[in-house]
Amino acid sequence: MSQPLYIFDMDDTLIDGDTSMLWNEFLFAKGLIADPDFLRRDKELMGLYAIGKMDMEQYLQFAMTPILELSTQEVDRLVDEYVETDIMRRVFPQAHTLIDELTHNQIPMLIISATVSFIVKAVAKRLGIEHALGIDMKVEHGRYTAKIEGIPSYREGKVLRLQNWLKEHSASVSATHFYTDSINDLPLCQQSDYAYLINPDPLLAEYAHTPNWHVLSWSHEPYSA
Repeated sequence: MSQPLYIFDMDDTLIDGDTSMLWNEFLFAKGLIADPDFLRRDKELMGLYAIGKMDMEQYLQFAMTPILELSTQEVDRLVDEYVETDIMRRVFPQAHTLIDELTHNQIPMLIISATVSFIVKAVAKRLGIEHALGIDMKVEHGRYTAKIEGIPSYREGKVLRLQNWLKEHSASVSATHFYTDSINDLPLCQQSDYAYLINPDPLLAEYAHTPNWHVLSWSHEPYSA
């Protein structure tokens, strides 16, 4: 029996903020980033993402630097702490309500994000979303590297990753519902049956009048899990 599939971008869609930037701020607070100029450079590069001009491979070569000497177990422990202390309080309450409703109705959900997968999967698990795709980083000698493994879930790559995921799960989908804020997700918006633009950036907002596309204004308030 076919079911709808609800697909979510993560940063600035489910979460009020960008988890990659917040992760680097967390690492800085932990003393794993010593140079405050790192955060300034991170902000500059994320500015390119906002206008759809980021070179993702170049960004990850930079952004993965602080954790390259840590084991995957050490990183994953830090990620769990980070999600609890810095991310859960930033989840839009409207996102919680929607996720709870879909869970109650047993409607499948999938997060597809251009953030590294070890963060995406930790957030998805905490939100109660079973399936999550992010940018996979190669692991060598028990450590994450700055090398991308497979197709990065970024721009057109999100469409390809979704197509591959549907094949792997033999999913029969009656309609796809995609939620995002970013112009980088225009390709997946155009491939979806319904698109929901959450506080869309100015470039994505220009497409707001496309049939079956809806603009939603979500605001952040404290949420008690």
